Amino acid sequence: MSQEYMIKLQTATREKLRRFNSLRARQVQPGEFWDVVVVTAADVSQKEAYELQIRGKVDRKELPLGVHYKVLSDPPGSKIGNGGSTLHALQQLSDIYEKTLSRLRVILIHAGGLSQRLPSASALGKIFTAVPLGDPLYQMLELKLALYVDFPSQMKPGVLVTCADDIELYSTAEHESVTFDKPGFTALAHPSPLSIGTTHGVFVLDSKEKSPSSEMENTSCLRFLHKPSISEMRGRGAVCKRQSACFSLSDTEFVYTDSTYYIDFDTAKSLLKLLKELGPLDCEVDAYGDFLQALGPKATIDYTSNTANVTKEESNLVEIRQKIFHHLKGTPLNVILLNNSKFYHIGTTSEYLFHLTEDVTLRSELGLLSSAFSVHMNENSSGCCVMYSVLNPSCSVGAGSVVEYSRLGAGASVGRGSIVSSCWVSAGLSVPDGVFMHSLCVNHKHQTRFLTVVFGINDNLKRSVESPAYMEELTLFGLSLAECLSHWGLKNEVLRFSGDASSCSLWNACLFPVCSDLQSSFSMSLEMLQAALSGSTFTLPKDTKLMSMQEALQCKNLEEMLKFRKGLYEDITQKRPNN
Repeated sequence: MSQEYMIKLQTATREKLRRFNSLRARQVQPGEFWDVVVVTAADVSQKEAYELQIRGKVDRKELPLGVHYKVLSDPPGSKIGNGGSTLHALQQLSDIYEKTLSRLRVILIHAGGLSQRLPSASALGKIFTAVPLGDPLYQMLELKLALYVDFPSQMKPGVLVTCADDIELYSTAEHESVTFDKPGFTALAHPSPLSIGTTHGVFVLDSKEKSPSSEMENTSCLRFLHKPSISEMRGRGAVCKRQSACFSLSDTEFVYTDSTYYIDFDTAKSLLKLLKELGPLDCEVDAYGDFLQALGPKATIDYTSNTANVTKEESNLVEIRQKIFHHLKGTPLNVILLNNSKFYHIGTTSEYLFHLTEDVTLRSELGLLSSAFSVHMNENSSGCCVMYSVLNPSCSVGAGSVVEYSRLGAGASVGRGSIVSSCWVSAGLSVPDGVFMHSLCVNHKHQTRFLTVVFGINDNLKRSVESPAYMEELTLFGLSLAECLSHWGLKNEVLRFSGDASSCSLWNACLFPVCSDLQSSFSMSLEMLQAALSGSTFTLPKDTKLMSMQEALQCKNLEEMLKFRKGLYEDITQKRPNN
């Protein structure tokens, strides 16, 4: 990427952050910001968690005021995916606002889901993941609203659909602006290497040979491919050729990939008719793959029977996709090519660590800090990221590590490349390299209790085996699960898996001791980790209750978790130098 365009991207991004900061804590004027900000939740318990946090933000004046902030939950029962969630959210908005909806500008942020690849976001939600920026500290919610701050004033009534765990940066020329005023769907598109296209949606454009000549172009799209192979991208004419070495990519060949899209009000009404036609959903519908693949003059029905990218294939998925295809066929798909843009995904522990501690490009584009809204950060610590935490001045945090929403006592240390989240680390304790430690508060037998989950940064929490007999195949901290149990004096047959017995994973393995307070829960899980890593043994106190991450989420105590954060907030605001 040329220096000139890098500076333009940085300048445009900083200007958006400045504009959003000027709106925080003040009553916005009509047309100046979104009328409605919607966050979707997977179920009622997640909805309550989100509402509590948004209420706190409004009370602390961390968001623009005079805006309707709504959390809309998926219906109980089967998982319905972000497409099903979009349809149900539109129905709920229609019920709430009735005819007024036709005049509103809505942003719909998909934030449902378990966040199994970044478990520190599981209890309180990905959209409330901390970002080392802003004062008061940003979370992903503020960052999304800041990066799209220019959109509402350039948009006809309708809905902008986006996800909670990605960041899109872009710049346009002075006389240009991203405008959403066309009927149908209007999607943002980013130049990306072909390898990125295989894991995203890819647009097939009219003029594939044309090289980008300006930072932003409006065009129509012939068809949309969902996670295509490189040979499919070539065969369908999605690959573009670079004629000059400007903008955000140096590759000679590239594709345009998806991120966020807008639907005008008439299309939103059409999607409500589609929901009636489909009836109660009992399978996952994708807001990108299942909606956008039906659009464009060259769209064909073939994709409806391709279930290669589906996590769980339901018997009626193909039939539902075909109904969506026939209903949406002929709806326009407009594309805004953001030629000087970047797309970042922050949905996994390794992405989170990389982007917050090592990624110098993102750091300069957003102005990310090493220490944000924290006290007593050791000046010698570099290459790490500490947010919303209280550290004793004698603590040390290794390069490549993130500490968030935590307290660290005298002489405590965190190794390299680790995440410590929502923990109370007692004096003198040492967290090893490359581990993830996260404390949760739970209701257990009508009492408030605590547990600290601990995994290796690269452990796969989703990988499952069909019965406990195969637990050798699950790896924790790079060791087999059975080997870890032997270091804790536990026999394989004693290990319980919560939930579905035919799916045993680290996510539902009951490994973590339930304790009476936050500090002892952290200390005990740390002792278990150290015994496994050093090959020594650790014996759990008699009658210790062990819980899984899955179980902890089912009985989480949100008020207590937010109370711990409130205590940190009060300490930090009192102790910071500018007070």
